[in-house]
Amino acid sequence: MAGNYLSCYHCSMKVVAYSVKPFEKEFLAKANQKKHDITLIFNSLSLETAVYAAGKQAAIVFTSDDLSAEVINKLSELGIKYITTCSTGFSHIDKDAAARHGIKLANVPQYTQLQDIAVQTIKNLDRWELNKCIGKACICSNGCRTNKKTSG
Repeated sequence: MAGNYLSCYHCSMKVVAYSVKPFEKEFLAKANQKKHDITLIFNSLSLETAVYAAGKQAAIVFTSDDLSAEVINKLSELGIKYITTCSTGFSHIDKDAAARHGIKLANVPQYTQLQDIAVQTIKNLDRWELNKCIGKACICSNGCRTNKKTSG
């Protein structure tokens, strides 16, 4: 199940990426520039595959992943504090469950090319690592998008 690692020597965040397609590996690696320790999982996120999030701070997901309350509860138990989806849509995420656990959420608000998705995804991780607002990418229930002026 676990595919590859995009590892580094001085990593900022430990991250698990679910539903990774083979062509996405290169885009993520280039965007990441060895900043974050990313474990690539080719399977979709589910209650069964959530175990790969153990010891990680963040999860990268896609629309095919299960982000129901039950799965979000499990991710929280495993230590996940951040979830970023590689999509503009976010209806697949139970935002209320994430809010109950204090998990911050982000998406890719817009893109024109496939590599833009990876760049925005890594930018979300970078800004979270610096404890900064992620601007228009914030999709939290009480997020930056609605409560503050954004910079991002």
